[in-house]
Amino acid sequence: MALKITDECICCDVCVLECPNDAISLGEEIYEIDPDRCTECVGHYETSQCVEVCPVDAIIPDPDIREDRETLQRKYLRLQQG
Repeated sequence: MALKITDECICCDVCVLECPNDAISLGEEIYEIDPDRCTECVGHYETSQCVEVCPVDAIIPDPDIREDRETLQRKYLRLQQG
């Protein structure tokens, strides 16, 4: 599943620099993750880098977007082509 940023976000910017897919951008009030670009770092790293660096644990799995590892891998390959 894609990840999402909760309202616990303190807009510290560290997650933006860690995202290899440029899926994180500043929304109206907090950072947001584009689910079309989020692969949970599948294809790049073993763990989701934004989750690893978030100092307030504001990044969680998005319960509305369920994707298995194979789906995330296909999304990664599509993003690399494009």
